[in-house]
Amino acid sequence: MGEPGTSVRQSVPAELSSFIGRERELSRTAALLATARLVTLAGPAGIGKTRLAVRTVRTLGRSRGTDVVWADMVGVSRGGGAALERELVRRLDGREGLLVLDGCEQLGPEAGPLVSALLVRLPRLRILATSQRAVGQAGEALLAVPPLAVPPPAATDAAPGPALPSEASVAEVAGYEAVRLYEVRARGADPSFELTEHNAGAVAALCRALDGIPGALELAAGRAHRHTPAEALRLLTADPLEFLSGGAGRAGGADALRTCSLAPPDERLLWDRLSVFAGSFDRDAVVEVCGFAPLGPRRAAEALERITPALLEDAAHPGRHRLPLSVRALAARRLALAPDGGGATVARRHRERCRATAERAARLWRSGAQREARALAVAELPELRAAMDPLAPAGPVGALEIAVSLWFLWSPCGLVTEGRRHLERALALHPAPRPARALWLAAWLVAGSGEAESADPLLVEAWTAAVQEGEDACVAYLAHLRGLVALWRDRPWEAAAEFREALELLPAEPEFGPGPEALRAALTMALAHTDPASVPVEDGPPDGPVDLWARSWTGYAHALVQRREGRPALARAELLRALEIQLLLGDGLGQALSAELLAELEADAGCYEESARLLGAVAGTRPASACLPRAERVLRARMDPEAFRTAFAEGARTPLRALLPEL
Repeated sequence: MGEPGTSVRQSVPAELSSFIGRERELSRTAALLATARLVTLAGPAGIGKTRLAVRTVRTLGRSRGTDVVWADMVGVSRGGGAALERELVRRLDGREGLLVLDGCEQLGPEAGPLVSALLVRLPRLRILATSQRAVGQAGEALLAVPPLAVPPPAATDAAPGPALPSEASVAEVAGYEAVRLYEVRARGADPSFELTEHNAGAVAALCRALDGIPGALELAAGRAHRHTPAEALRLLTADPLEFLSGGAGRAGGADALRTCSLAPPDERLLWDRLSVFAGSFDRDAVVEVCGFAPLGPRRAAEALERITPALLEDAAHPGRHRLPLSVRALAARRLALAPDGGGATVARRHRERCRATAERAARLWRSGAQREARALAVAELPELRAAMDPLAPAGPVGALEIAVSLWFLWSPCGLVTEGRRHLERALALHPAPRPARALWLAAWLVAGSGEAESADPLLVEAWTAAVQEGEDACVAYLAHLRGLVALWRDRPWEAAAEFREALELLPAEPEFGPGPEALRAALTMALAHTDPASVPVEDGPPDGPVDLWARSWTGYAHALVQRREGRPALARAELLRALEIQLLLGDGLGQALSAELLAELEADAGCYEESARLLGAVAGTRPASACLPRAERVLRARMDPEAFRTAFAEGARTPLRALLPEL
């Protein structure tokens, strides 16, 4: 390590940058040091471990007068642990205070024995370590340093492909720690930089793409004088390693290389294989996808446990982690260049797992476990998106197979635009004849986007393919789709006939797509318009699994009947039950139609402003081809135009749930 004492100093390093957030971690670290002799701040490169250590010891020095010695492991070469131990014991023997060991991952397997020896030989000293992994000693208090909070993605960010910025206001993003740090550091690089309505969405997207890692954010912000946030996001998306290389930060390409190169062979191989995951993963996924020779399932699980502190936790899904962007980019490059062909194998295993996951989610939906199906699909969505790339080795056939299995995610759960894009990309590359199932689903999503006329060619092609392939279920679903389009166009008699045909053609247990309950619910809606007396009434709980999505539409139909028969309170109760399910699943179309009927009830009661706000809240999710809501026609006739516009605009700015205090 050169001169033995070069890495050890009495003084604490100067503040490395603005200290944004971290107040909770700061207090937790100080509390742990009061009771434990060894506290390790763990996390990936650039996460802010050293900054947190600096701030902690400065706080302890002011409040308790703690004597601090700082040892930087960056200057210690492999094999230098013994020399460092002698140096520290010589300097600190008999002293009481705090020893900071910064960057223990630099020592590799020597870190554990070094810390153990120091704890024995210096009994009056406590140790605060920073490391990308646990030191692994008895009594160690491990504190995972999280990334800075980032703004959540907007609904429009759910599309596949690069993380393009969506519209966002300064008020929506300015309070997040990552945005605050970016703004402060960008202003240091470009004094004229300001967070504005024009760039707020790009800054938010950039903070998300950089995982909220302070080192990466500072590096990006340091180039604000050269690149706008939108330009930086495009460069980062195109080549993360190129964008993150160089600069003064601990989250760039050099740090990614150091993270991988310092690891033992098993861990280096696992780093490379983990790059196949586009999002987060759990232990089972890692074992299934990455656990093959020369890294078997058991060794893969053990290696994952060792490197977990250097991964990012998935806050939305406990027990799941993901690679930091720079590490993933480097590991993917290494995997692609691997001479043993491991890259092709891990990609194939990943794709097969995605196919099985999509099928499992579809089975859950068919069995009545709609919430579980949606949760599984959403948790695995980054992986499923990657597997639906028609340019991947599985091609458009494999992409369409997964996309069709996930039919429920696209329409019932509200991701219509994304599902349509996946299907259209894969169908464009699929050789003729194109599969009936995919054509039916594409037609449904096109019609659901408000382009019923554009769905006609797909309907014709899908019907021909379904007849040729003997796909009875697909023929039934095409009749169901024609009925939906007729219903949106206020032709309920025609819709009812189509729905009856769909029910006659649908097999008792279809292999894909909606079940009989959903088609019966559609018929019930049509009957509520044409023959309310024939609408079936539920008499007790149904036998077998409950299709929540179908139940919400049946409830909507019952509310239609109750309103027409002059029972507004019962109609409102039915609608609120339906909306609870539709909000839970994310069914945008269901929310729009239920809220519009609720707006009619409010208008009937003379509550015009409440009615207008409900219409505004769902204006962006109703089919463009649907008829103008009856409530809107009533309100425009009875309200002052300016009052209607004001209330409508207020509703458009308000989440639907906030307008429904009963839920």
